[in-house]
Parts: sequence; structure tokens; C-alpha cells
Amino acid sequence: MNERCFVMLKPGAINRRIVGEVISRLERKGLNLSAAKMMKIGPELAKQHYAEHAKKSFFKDLVTYVTSAPVLAMVWEGDNCIALIRKLVGATNPADAVPGTIRGDFCIHTGLNIIHASDSPKSGERECALFFKPEEIISWHDEYTDKWI
Repeated sequence: MNERCFVMLKPGAINRRIVGEVISRLERKGLNLSAAKMMKIGPELAKQHYAEHAKKSFFKDLVTYVTSAPVLAMVWEGDNCIALIRKLVGATNPADAVPGTIRGDFCIHTGLNIIHASDSPKSGERECALFFKPEEIISWHDEYTDKWI
């Protein structure tokens, strides 16, 4: 089943210069990058994006963190894309993220997590729409390589 997953590399990934490493892991899995833009998120967009966490104690710090420096917003597509990306990303709590996952290799503190990935097809569509206009998302596939993945 072809899905779309919104992935955001947060300020920690940008500041540490590990964007290429993270993107490379997603590409090597066989997923398609369909949209990407570097941007500085304002507080309102951050609050909309993380609305489900609005009443949680860490919400204010999360909004402050993601608005503190640029992020890289992306749309990834592929069969079962969300589940695959969630496995590559690893557990939300870096202490629970196994080595080899993005969080397992690059994160220490949950509050300074370097990556966000949609957790369901519904959130994937909602999040993609928050950050990208439909015409900014370019669905594509490579007939030659697709048969090998």
C-alpha cells in the first residue's frame, strides 16, 4: 500500500550536520523523497503540528525547540512507508531506541529529539498538508529500481 509520511528533521539534526546521514538511511530503504524544504517554523505552525500534545507538560518546551532554528520538512512515499520509517526512526524515548535506529544512534534526550515521523496514514496526510501545498509534492517512481526493492 503506497503511503505518504511526513518527516521533519528538527533543529538538532540541522545544527549537528547529520541531515545527509538521515536522508541516506531513508533512501537506502527504498523510499521516495517527494518533497523537501528547509524552513523556520513559527509558533502557530508548531502548535498546530503538535496539537495532540497541547495539554502535556512538555508542549511549551517542544514548541520552543522546533522554532529555535531551521528544520527540514519532507514528504516520503512508498509501500507501507509509515511503519517502515517508524522502525528506522526508533522509539520516541532515546533510552529505548535500539542502536542502528536514527534515534538510537543520534539522540540522548527526548526533549531534543532530532526527528519527527508521522505515526499513521491519517496523521501523515494531515501533517503533509500543514507543511506543503499539493503542487509541492511530486509523487514519482523509478520503474527500473522499483522491481528490485
